Amino acid sequence: MMLNMTDHARTRIQQRGIPAAVVESLLEFGSEAYDHRGGLVVYFNRRARETLRRVADKDLYRRIETHLDAYAVVTLGGRIITVGHRTRRIIRN
Repeated sequence: MMLNMTDHARTRIQQRGIPAAVVESLLEFGSEAYDHRGGLVVYFNRRARETLRRVADKDLYRRIETHLDAYAVVTLGGRIITVGHRTRRIIRN
């Protein structure tokens, strides 16, 4: 699967050591919250983690388990702007 992302997002994925499988799983299973800047923050909440654990291959889940605090900021058109590790809770409103 070819991810549609900016050069900034590619750089951040590499700098932060986030595997592409994590980003793909985020886009497939993650929860969304509007960021009030014209985009969506996609992240793993408890329900998304449980769904991923049930549905994903055990080897895949084991490989990405340490990165389940990751998030992605995505435009409404689906382009990934940046990726990082959450250090604070995401407030949904």
